[in-house]
Amino acid sequence: MASAPTSKYNSHSLENESIKRTSRDGVNRDIGEALPRLPGETRITDKEVIYICPFNGPIKGRVYITNYRLYLRSLETHLEFSHGVRGLTTWSQLKDASLQDSALILDVPLGVISRIEKMGGATSRGENSYGLDITCKDMRNLRFALKQEGHSRRDMFEILTRYAFPLAHSLPMFAFLNEEKFDVDGWMVYNPVEEYRRQGLPNHHWRITFINKCYELCDTYPALLVVPYRASDDDLRRVATFRSRNRIPVLSWIHPENKTVIVRCSQPLVGVSGKRNKDDEKYLDVIRETNRQINKLTIYDARPNVNAVANKATGGGYESDDAYHNAELFFLDIHNIHVMRESLKKVKDIVYPNVEESHWLSSLESTHWLEHIKLVLTGAIQVADRVSSGKSSVVVHCSDGWDRTAQLTSLAMLMLDSYYRSIEGFEILVQKEWISFGHKFASRIGHGDKNHADADRSPIFLQFIDCVWQMSKQFPTAFEFNERFLIIILDHLYSCRFGTFLYNCESAREKQKVTERTVSLWSLINSNKDKFKNPFYTKEINRVLYPVASMRHLELWVNYYIRWNPRIKQQAVRRACWAWPSETRPASEPGAVCCCRAFQLDSLVLSLLPSSLFSTRQPKCSL
Repeated sequence: MASAPTSKYNSHSLENESIKRTSRDGVNRDIGEALPRLPGETRITDKEVIYICPFNGPIKGRVYITNYRLYLRSLETHLEFSHGVRGLTTWSQLKDASLQDSALILDVPLGVISRIEKMGGATSRGENSYGLDITCKDMRNLRFALKQEGHSRRDMFEILTRYAFPLAHSLPMFAFLNEEKFDVDGWMVYNPVEEYRRQGLPNHHWRITFINKCYELCDTYPALLVVPYRASDDDLRRVATFRSRNRIPVLSWIHPENKTVIVRCSQPLVGVSGKRNKDDEKYLDVIRETNRQINKLTIYDARPNVNAVANKATGGGYESDDAYHNAELFFLDIHNIHVMRESLKKVKDIVYPNVEESHWLSSLESTHWLEHIKLVLTGAIQVADRVSSGKSSVVVHCSDGWDRTAQLTSLAMLMLDSYYRSIEGFEILVQKEWISFGHKFASRIGHGDKNHADADRSPIFLQFIDCVWQMSKQFPTAFEFNERFLIIILDHLYSCRFGTFLYNCESAREKQKVTERTVSLWSLINSNKDKFKNPFYTKEINRVLYPVASMRHLELWVNYYIRWNPRIKQQAVRRACWAWPSETRPASEPGAVCCCRAFQLDSLVLSLLPSSLFSTRQPKCSL
């Protein structure tokens, strides 16, 4: 990789500014320079526009377009918060956070853009009726008005289209141009041999196989797999012929004490004729026999029963009782990628740009988003409970084993294994269960692809992170990372600044030499870990978490889905005022914080407060 050019903004300072100065509507404070750039980022063009802000109305500004971002700086000043709660160290500073004039700044990575449309025509009438509409993947839309004469939007439209959708124009994604340098190499975080060794593998019942080292057995699986010791490589090849996409049952996690396991795979190729495969049936029985204490193997099919039956028509299906005598099958009723995509669209409709508070509950219910979150969490709880109790080992699959399966296995492992609740452990969990095992990030997110209507697009990984956030709300001391950690993962899921989430599988990443040619997101996070730490984290070994997956205990993740609304920031500051520790609050100010009150606060607010403020002993809670 080429050495980074000298720049005022190195990797650390730019990220600090981005986080420190960004308000909840995506507007940064004036940072004293026309255009901040990452190493490897080049300026393409700039143009005077009017930004049609859904909250503040038309704002005249200059938009800069680089090969990485769209960056708007207003030419006028607007009344805004002088700063956020980060950087404030005393009660009086927080209380006096004032409103003052400053330039408005909009900073949008081009990878976030899903769709660019022309608004109005040369003969359109009405103020600001001619320009561009931009739909983003992160729950916001942008609208820019331009002068009608001289086809002034043509250049901007063509340049944005070219660099927001580089794959359609034979251009590299920015991750391959990024020359940032970090203190930590994030690509070194996950080593599959070390992770399986941490779990106590291999052992007398499970072995590591390199049958897939050239991705010949399954091109969407990792090179290294853990399989039953008694199953030969020839057995694995025969089983692969009966599993969708050759995604055979392989181990994800083993319980350190009772030795029950979580195994993942894809659906069996039963078809309408009800085909059977003796090798597959024997293989699942071998998995069951790796633990002599259990009589039955539990199979969790993530799909609704009716969908699994319908899949027989396309050659798929499920494990029938008459073929798999020593297994019991349960359907978890989690809907497919298309249902989830439409549900998130409905969420966006009710949260952006404005929230209709008078019909909020009914509007939220109509999206069914929290119902889907509930079903995913409920399924993961069942998997975790079955394994933790030692009742049986578990096989998890959906159709192809790379969407709902990844959600269920990773969430169950998060509930069962406290290591995955650390920052590094969570990175390993994502790297292993999602990236290595072939969740189709390129297809689901559409990195660099202009086909916004692609039926493969779906917020499956976002849904997983939402479930993690729900767990962190219910267990505020169990996770080393804070809400900011989860949000930065989602932001760079789309940004194309890092190579972490690019492509659909490990074999595609190796072909593109992603680890050699790009930077890992974990490099950024692990070089600035303090920013992403939960000040209330208490390390506990072998504690199993069982979140309550009822609608009464689930809530919309406001600090993510509605973060672009400036009212959210104002409410956050107010809540932060109430959270301020009594040691730093003047004696005349009532309302000393207690542990329960602090834990009920939005974790983003807490993450923005200096950790030193929580190092002192809190008042004893009387509740």
